[in-house]
Amino acid sequence: MSIDVLSHLTHEFVGLLLAPVLLLLIIAVAAAIWEAGISLAERWWALPRIKRSGSIEAAAELGRRRIERADLLARVGPMLGLMGTLIPLGPGLAALGRGELEVLAEAVTVAFDTTVMGLLIGIIGFILARLRRRWYDQVLDALESAAQ
Repeated sequence: MSIDVLSHLTHEFVGLLLAPVLLLLIIAVAAAIWEAGISLAERWWALPRIKRSGSIEAAAELGRRRIERADLLARVGPMLGLMGTLIPLGPGLAALGRGELEVLAEAVTVAFDTTVMGLLIGIIGFILARLRRRWYDQVLDALESAAQ
């Protein structure tokens, strides 16, 4: 197989990734908003209830799972945003070479939109992970102090 054939196949494959990346970004934005809502209920209702229950193991397990979800958003969101940025830029730059400015404009618009979405997901995930770590550390410290 020649380099040209491999290059063409790679380009075609990468082009097919744009639609799934866009779908995953939309799902991730929805998940980030969902997690933000859950964290409000968690902070004001769930954590005080966990503290009253006295179960260190349950608090640690729940905290671990919730922090992992927020960490996943913080890491995956920007990666998806970067993929959504780079995928349309290749065809956009090729269109620029052919003088098709409308195609370039569309590619750049998609690139900027996906960057912003990815960063939004990452910011929400990062903030939630930091807050949850603090909240669960406080609950675990209180439970361990009460157990002594």
